[in-house]
Amino acid sequence: MSTERDLAETMRSALIAHRFYRDGQSKMEIADEFGISRFKVARVLDWALECGLVRIEFDLPAPVDVRLSDEVRAAYGLERAFVLDRAASEGDRPQVRRRIGALAARLVSELVTEGDVLGLAWARSVNVMTESVREMARCPVVQLCGVQAGMDMHDRSVETVRQLAAISGGDAYPIYGPLVLPDRRTTEILRRQPGIAETFGQFGQLTKAVVSIGAWLPNESTVYDSLPAAERESIALRGAKAEVAARLFDAEGKPLSTGLAHHVLAISTEELFRIPEVIALGYTAPKAGAIDAVLRSGLVSTLITDTAAAERLPRLKGRG
Repeated sequence: MSTERDLAETMRSALIAHRFYRDGQSKMEIADEFGISRFKVARVLDWALECGLVRIEFDLPAPVDVRLSDEVRAAYGLERAFVLDRAASEGDRPQVRRRIGALAARLVSELVTEGDVLGLAWARSVNVMTESVREMARCPVVQLCGVQAGMDMHDRSVETVRQLAAISGGDAYPIYGPLVLPDRRTTEILRRQPGIAETFGQFGQLTKAVVSIGAWLPNESTVYDSLPAAERESIALRGAKAEVAARLFDAEGKPLSTGLAHHVLAISTEELFRIPEVIALGYTAPKAGAIDAVLRSGLVSTLITDTAAAERLPRLKGRG
């Protein structure tokens, strides 16, 4: 079919395209109206797109790369994936974090129902998400792990769970305690404290959770940064690549059992995997390997990430 047509033929093609794209008519209906075959209709529609007579545009309510999002979703068998488009992925880390958080806030507001019990892992991106939520169905909100000691109050925001519960109108189950503790004995003592024990008792009821993916690298995991150098190195030698709520994964997505499990206030690996729907926030290029590892584990149902990380995911590059 030629890419050039006279005015009358172009007008006819435009009418056929209008019937299909705007009026929602089938190719068979259009063929009957114009006295041509449905194959001819298909060729006209193809030509209309090729020559620019018809342009298809997507006006999404968020800055998402549709194609890359679908590639990530399909590659890992996820229920959903949202990749910030290239423009939204630009800027410094706090700027990208705000966009990730805003997207997560919108999704959580839409997905959470009154029948849910929502868990939140402590992370900067999760805190930012909470700040962006304007409404949410009434449900209990449960903190999945303690907070990193030594960080400023704005970032660590021990009130994150209470803030979201206040918006929801549901009960809040916070953990007022550090994420990483000095030893097993201190951890066991704190876990028996009434308020913390009550929160831990909610882990088996969780139906949805929002977590952050950290890489086992400096400045890429709050847990990594909280540990002495010797323990960080020992865990790295065991093959740790990723961390979610203080639980570790190797490059293949297999959960790792290390001494860390005995001195953190956090949901267990087994309890994490029993949550039906887990929304994970992981972004920036240095975390691509960690994101890949966690997605391989099967823990995550929905991923929210940026272009820099998504383009480097090993499975998409054919290395998985």
